[in-house]
Amino acid sequence: MRITILSRKDCHLCDEAKSLIAEVVKRLALQDVVTELDVDRRPHLAAAYGNDVPVILIDDREVFRHRVDPERLATILRGQKTYHERGENMSLSKETCIPCRGGVPPLTEAEQKPLLTELQKGWRVNGGHDLEREFTFPDFKGALEFTNRLGAIAEEQGHHPDISLSWGRVGVKIWTHKIDGLTRSDFVLAAKIDQLPPLGTPAGRS
Repeated sequence: MRITILSRKDCHLCDEAKSLIAEVVKRLALQDVVTELDVDRRPHLAAAYGNDVPVILIDDREVFRHRVDPERLATILRGQKTYHERGENMSLSKETCIPCRGGVPPLTEAEQKPLLTELQKGWRVNGGHDLEREFTFPDFKGALEFTNRLGAIAEEQGHHPDISLSWGRVGVKIWTHKIDGLTRSDFVLAAKIDQLPPLGTPAGRS
């Protein structure tokens, strides 16, 4: 597990974030997991973030920007700690969607491929831009019930896909609008959708 803080000197928000992170790390008895990077000392980070700091990443995924929610951080770290102690990778469906505020590049094709293999069959990546899957049902009622359950997950995660509903069919398209591409959170949401009770039979589009 690795926590990375992207910060600048003389930044009160950065100092506040570092203090809150230190408290949570101490509470969870974690050691040697925090790295701080001064964006002003690294041209590529300065170009990407400038004054838009602090940025907090866990295992290279952005979790917070500007302000840290200590209880949310603790919840994320507890889950990460459990899986790391077991020597396992956290299942996508067990992760939480992280809001994207921009400033990060979309996942490359090489980064997308291993994540796609963790999803059920039927999902596909369209041109590296979005995830898509179609589900089929015996009637309109089943499709509507599935749509409502899917919507509840999206609302819970704060990450909302495009959904098309018709008789016996539900189409789902997921991408991160802020960067007009795919992030890990898109695959996390897809994995959570895969965990919904099987009301119908998934079918990939031709």
